[in-house]
Amino acid sequence: MTRGRFITLEGGEGAGKSTQLRRLGARLAGHQVQVVSTREPGGSSGAEALRALLVTGDADRWSPMAETLILYAAREDHLQRTIRPALTSGAWVLCDRFADSTRAYQGAAGGMDPDFIAALERSVVANTRPDLTLILDAPAEVGLGRAAGRGGAEARFESKGLAFHRRLRDGFLNIAAQEPERCVVIDALADEDAVAEAVWRVVSARWPTL
Repeated sequence: MTRGRFITLEGGEGAGKSTQLRRLGARLAGHQVQVVSTREPGGSSGAEALRALLVTGDADRWSPMAETLILYAAREDHLQRTIRPALTSGAWVLCDRFADSTRAYQGAAGGMDPDFIAALERSVVANTRPDLTLILDAPAEVGLGRAAGRGGAEARFESKGLAFHRRLRDGFLNIAAQEPERCVVIDALADEDAVAEAVWRVVSARWPTL
């Protein structure tokens, strides 16, 4: 059986990743593609339990080191229980955040040693790397403004301040510049339909047999 494809959506708070993941999943399903949609932190029972620790509470609840270790514990469970089995079955996995978010949030924005993060990524992710990463990009001020309208308890990272989120955006753009064969930056300032079309152009160009 042919291995499925692995597509990740990345970006700062309020970039529209979850919305675009749903729309891409529906469009792929319309082309008879088996789709598994998931998220990080989370995506498996163990990882969802760890998610609750990470995304709620005060901004300083965890240090960047603690965040990184919790995230990689969650990612290990997610990979073993959800992502790898789905890919092996031939499904396409769409994931709202993955390892690039650790590089950007805990690394570029949080100050964690990138070599430490890279070592964890090599050990845990290994060869289960995304085939394509779509980075939805918007100025930090815009993304935070959108995110503020969502409400809810999962606002810990949103509360880290504008300077943090500006570093975060730079971190994602640097990742895209370093790995242009995998990463494509999408302008998330456009309206939802325009962003969805931009996403589909990238995906359909990458896999023209869809």
